[in-house]
Amino acid sequence: MTPRIRGNDYTALQPPALGSSWTPRLRVSVVIPAYADQVKLDLTLAGLARQTYPAGLLEVIVVDNGSEPPLRLPEIRPRDTRLLVCAAPGRARARNTGLAAATGDVIHWMDSDVVPEPEEVEAHMRWHHLAPYLSVTSYLRFTTAPLPRPADVAGTDDLAKLFEPAEPHAWIEDLVQRSDGLVRSPRPFSIHIGGASSVSARLFERAGPMDPEMILGQDTEMGYRLAQAGAVFIPDPQARAYHLGPSMRMRDSASISRVSHALVTDRVPGYRWLRTHPSRQWKVPQVEVLVDAAAGSYDDVRATVDGVLAGTVTDLAVVLTGPWDELAPEQRAPLKDPRLDLVLLRAHYTHEGRVRLVTAESDTQSPYRLRVPPGWVPEEDGIGRLLDVLRGRERGLVSVLLTEDAEGVTAARLERTEAFSRAALVVEEGEDLDDAVDEMFGTYWVDGETFGFHAAAEAPAYVNRRTAYRKQVQAQAEVERLTKEVERLRGQVTRWRDEAAQWRKSAVEFRREIGTLRRQVSALRGQVSALHRARGLRGIARGLGRPFTFKKT
Repeated sequence: MTPRIRGNDYTALQPPALGSSWTPRLRVSVVIPAYADQVKLDLTLAGLARQTYPAGLLEVIVVDNGSEPPLRLPEIRPRDTRLLVCAAPGRARARNTGLAAATGDVIHWMDSDVVPEPEEVEAHMRWHHLAPYLSVTSYLRFTTAPLPRPADVAGTDDLAKLFEPAEPHAWIEDLVQRSDGLVRSPRPFSIHIGGASSVSARLFERAGPMDPEMILGQDTEMGYRLAQAGAVFIPDPQARAYHLGPSMRMRDSASISRVSHALVTDRVPGYRWLRTHPSRQWKVPQVEVLVDAAAGSYDDVRATVDGVLAGTVTDLAVVLTGPWDELAPEQRAPLKDPRLDLVLLRAHYTHEGRVRLVTAESDTQSPYRLRVPPGWVPEEDGIGRLLDVLRGRERGLVSVLLTEDAEGVTAARLERTEAFSRAALVVEEGEDLDDAVDEMFGTYWVDGETFGFHAAAEAPAYVNRRTAYRKQVQAQAEVERLTKEVERLRGQVTRWRDEAAQWRKSAVEFRREIGTLRRQVSALRGQVSALHRARGLRGIARGLGRPFTFKKT
């Protein structure tokens, strides 16, 4: 039984130790696109000539991408090495030439300036024997050491003696460390690099070849498509190689990012922070909404499609499936045409840029696919809320219960593309695909009413974009007014606080003055009492006829 990896948690697999007595059986094709620089190519092939993986299961395909003078195969090379020519410029075209000629169960990309350690291919292949949907990446070190001779590379037992000191592939190693070895990374495909990555050939059958329109960023775009095909991405620190010189990104990171981001943004919805525009369309949309046009009336299908297009999620495309190529509209009696509703749908949506009319469902490169039965309409933020559920729970499927009766359950389904692609690779005969998705990614049910799905007759009216804009402007103006009012009140409070502080200061001074006055009054009272006593004693003395002397104490 094929192992079923949950998410990108490849730690469930236990590869054999390097050099142990395991029995390889899979054939690997190492594809090397090359342009000029014969000296570095010779070193790459010398490194491949001393691999521990069985020579009978290893083929090497070098693709000369129009070098002048043409490249040649050196004396030190693997025994099954071929040299092909791709005159059309571009690394993607050169790789596709090698991919088309490859016969291996696994395709191992390698650049012509990378020298692998002797166990590098074995380190990759031990993983591929465990599951047919893996992508393994080597750890590269970038060296500026003087280039040795090919014989030195083929003869040494330690490449570090020839190429150290060297720098690590810092951003990849940092990504791996931050994501617990990519197990917890939301975008593990980012690690796919053409310099030293291997992929099951079965995945390329689903993902397709490299995109020649990508002048930079090809590896990331290819990695994204492999992810949608069901790949699990593995960084193997025991698969090691040396890159001769710094990478392009090391030499000019800002310029590389500027170009690659411009190309990747259109094709990789996973990098959502690059898609900053609120409403524009992209080559690969975030969500593909699938509606069976033949399963409902013109009115029901239109209600569903229009509701989807009116929602807050604009990074989407609607796919209407139906027998469009069979339609021949009736010209003499159109109202009696049995396929009139399909004719109307085609006329209504042919020129809508976000709607595609297809005859049959096919694979998608969008990370999410939403299936909605005709006649059911999501509220304005219904799809957005569903996406939040799927992303937040990292599930493979969210089913939306719309209605249930004696005939069964009617539901909408938001599917994670990579989950269903991987399930298709491992599902056994007679097994339900949803069960395999549940085992590897998990599934979840929600209530349609709670998430804003309504029957067409009960669906709320659309919010006019201009009306919504005016309300937004009014709300912003009200916020500004209230902000100013708050600032005014804050100023008033500040003045009151200042006045209160003055009052508190005056009160302290008053209390001090009152204390002083109380002490003075107390002293005066003492003096008055003394005078009263003195007068009383004098009166008594006069009455007795004796002299009285007031004695001060």
